[in-house]
Amino acid sequence: MKKSLLLLGLIALVSISTSYAYSQEIGLATFQETAQIIVDKSISQNVTTSISLQSTSIQEIKIPAELEQKIRDSDRIEAVIVTNQDQCVLGVRDQSCIMINVARNPEIRGIFAIQDETKEVAEQYIDEINQAFDTEAKFHSVFVHTNDASNLALETSGKVSGSGAISAVYTMPMEDTNSMYEKISAILLPKIIRDSGGFYNIAKNLSHEDNSKMTFSLIPMDTSSLLQLKLSVDFPNKASTIFEVSPLEFLKVDNIKRSDYFSTGFYPLNSIIQVVILSPEDETISNIKGNIIPTQIIDNEKIPTDITNEGWVFDPQEGQMIQGKYIFGEETSVNKEKLKFTLGDQVIQPEKTEFDESIVVVIIISIVAIAAALFYLKGYKK
Repeated sequence: MKKSLLLLGLIALVSISTSYAYSQEIGLATFQETAQIIVDKSISQNVTTSISLQSTSIQEIKIPAELEQKIRDSDRIEAVIVTNQDQCVLGVRDQSCIMINVARNPEIRGIFAIQDETKEVAEQYIDEINQAFDTEAKFHSVFVHTNDASNLALETSGKVSGSGAISAVYTMPMEDTNSMYEKISAILLPKIIRDSGGFYNIAKNLSHEDNSKMTFSLIPMDTSSLLQLKLSVDFPNKASTIFEVSPLEFLKVDNIKRSDYFSTGFYPLNSIIQVVILSPEDETISNIKGNIIPTQIIDNEKIPTDITNEGWVFDPQEGQMIQGKYIFGEETSVNKEKLKFTLGDQVIQPEKTEFDESIVVVIIISIVAIAAALFYLKGYKK
């Protein structure tokens, strides 16, 4: 069901646009940039920030067409991951990893037989993957994920590394994040995207941070693959001291600018800032410096009534998990001050307006596509 929903959403990103009361036309592109800040007051006490660049087009994230097709044609390959995360699986330390996730053959029984058969399948792909990424990863082990430890470490979903996934793990010498991100992004991202700046520039700068790590994921679907390049940074023991949330503080910038790649049209939903607050106690938010976008509840989701406006959509806006998404609207940048808000007692009362039904379909599908893509690779459990 998730796979079908994601596919429908991503197809919508490619194909749907509509005219509405404003003079512009809403464009929905395959390329998407997302900045994500997680304030975990509940368990780790860390703040984790990440920049994700993703697409379903191999012209925008350049995987060799023959390799992408070969992976997608297989009914066994569920994901390919390239990462320098510490301990990508149990038993791997101080090494970067390539993980090829293989669907289990129900006819194969016994842990050793499963491991042997998984390796046999993965061996058909590793040489081409090494060639595509200019790596020389060697076989290490087959790992059966019995819990979500790797999922949490890699900040991915169960599809990639959750309980029940089987990974053929290949290792290579550990590379510092700055040089690895520079190398992999030069391979994957065309010059027009790299030169367009935006969130990519922030990721490059964050790659110099001590606790930065990078992960590339490929998830095959029916007619395309979901391709994502992510740069993440952990800020240990910072969450408990945060009462005023300033998202750009952890992105190490005073102003965040959208990619110029979107300058040829109106693509309001292809650059998103997402903030998640996790707390052991109920929280509310107040003192929001920027705008709150008017919304309407449709199928239990808050849908913006006007995506030409910039501002926040908080859903939920109180409780043990608060999630906010910032949409740029017609703006191309936003400064640090306009993104600040406070954790406090005052519940937001957003303005309600009449909804323009002529754009309801495109907004719903777009929000679903964004949510599906985020939750598919990097979900949150309430």
